[in-house]
Amino acid sequence: MRVSTSDQTVMSTNHQIRIATYNVHKCQGLDRRVRPGRIVEVLRELGADVVALQEVVSVSGGAREADQARFIAEEMGYGFCLGETRRLNGGAYGNVLLSRLPLRRSLNYDISVPGRERRGCLRADLELGAGSLLHVFNVHLGTAFLERRHQARKLVADEILKSGELTGARLVLGDFNEWTRGLATKTLAAHLESAEPRVHMRRSRTYPGVLPFLHLDHIYFDPLLELRSMQLHRSRTALIASDHLPIVAEFRLRPARPA
Repeated sequence: MRVSTSDQTVMSTNHQIRIATYNVHKCQGLDRRVRPGRIVEVLRELGADVVALQEVVSVSGGAREADQARFIAEEMGYGFCLGETRRLNGGAYGNVLLSRLPLRRSLNYDISVPGRERRGCLRADLELGAGSLLHVFNVHLGTAFLERRHQARKLVADEILKSGELTGARLVLGDFNEWTRGLATKTLAAHLESAEPRVHMRRSRTYPGVLPFLHLDHIYFDPLLELRSMQLHRSRTALIASDHLPIVAEFRLRPARPA
């Protein structure tokens, strides 16, 4: 796992936090061209403080754009961490977390199911200010029904979402490969609040980009967080830059209740 920290100022817990999730499809657009620069353009349109990316390929030692995680982070001026799930084309392939907030720690969990493609969950502990942390879990679940059920159970186990190390609010987001209310959705919704797209967005389908008919990308959050807004980003560049469309949401950390 690679980690790069940012020099951004710590955000006060009184401010809203803008979060996005985006499967970038190895930075290959619907025109079949691999252009990380287009992903950067989309991210600039989003203006998010924290971005969870899935399907990122980072090949070091060659062209700058081939190391997609570092290239995107440097172009955006964000800190980043990369959770490798497997090797692809001689580089690391997996999930990436970009952040304007200081990154204090990152961990990569293996949530793979035997006989299926390797899958991971990248955790990043971000500093909000005044000693508060935000624990962001960037996930990419499998394409098979029973596979996702096992992966959801791993996520809500003591090692990951119920870990005793967690002291702040939890946020789980990414590509869940689940377009109906299946077992993975029900498992996570039993432990966290779900950002229901039909409630918060006029359009909820994120895949494929130009004519989306499936809602694969989801956000779950701790009750310590208040969801203020949520939207699907459909700019001209976003429609062709990847086979998914990004979702962006704004949260506020709820004030702590007196003991």
